[in-house]
Amino acid sequence: MNWSALGLTLQVTAVATLLLSIAGLILAFILVRVNFPGKVLVEALIQLPLILPPTVTGYYLLVLLGRGGPLMEWFKFDILFSWPAAAIASAVVGLPLMVQASKAAISSVDPVIENAARTLGSSEWDIVWRITLPVARRGILAGLILGAARAMGDFGATLMVAGNIPDRTQTLSLAVYDAVQNRDYDSANLMVVLMSSIGFASLWIVHRLERPRSKLHSHLPESLRKPQHTYRAMPSNNGENQQV
Repeated sequence: MNWSALGLTLQVTAVATLLLSIAGLILAFILVRVNFPGKVLVEALIQLPLILPPTVTGYYLLVLLGRGGPLMEWFKFDILFSWPAAAIASAVVGLPLMVQASKAAISSVDPVIENAARTLGSSEWDIVWRITLPVARRGILAGLILGAARAMGDFGATLMVAGNIPDRTQTLSLAVYDAVQNRDYDSANLMVVLMSSIGFASLWIVHRLERPRSKLHSHLPESLRKPQHTYRAMPSNNGENQQV
């Protein structure tokens, strides 16, 4: 087992997951709630890493982050062949899964509930925090888990922008490749089993989250929950009581 690669993988995945949670939610809300020219193009660009070869995605990032790119020219910030570059590459390849799942979850929130909150004087920020996110949380969490798992297993994009430098940029997926090249199959087997177990556990959690949710009103503020029917006796014309 390459413990250095394991530690670096956890570090890269943690940062990539943070980037995913912020960028993914913002993009999902914009794509669901805002109509603007070129929206289809933006969605296509976000989903592009799902179908492009990882090395092609990595090449685009290499151009973006390297000399002549905006990060280098505008901010004089060189992160190529370092673990932050690996975190950015991992976040980019995991972003489509996060955005796709979050879009579906946010779209499933009943607008009638949100409009009811507006009539009660809630601000848009309160609606997002108290209604939209709680109702859509399972789908958002599922997308975040899928995105993080994809980020953890990235190979091609990470190799292009961060290289394969032991103890510096070598993640588990890169370490597996090196171990096979060096015929160190014992280490390769351990790392493969570990990554497969993490992947299986991630998918199991996602499938659990996709099960039918509890009743919607349990996630809503008390003022927006559906009132229960009450029954009281009313006298009828013939003197008998009726339930209403």
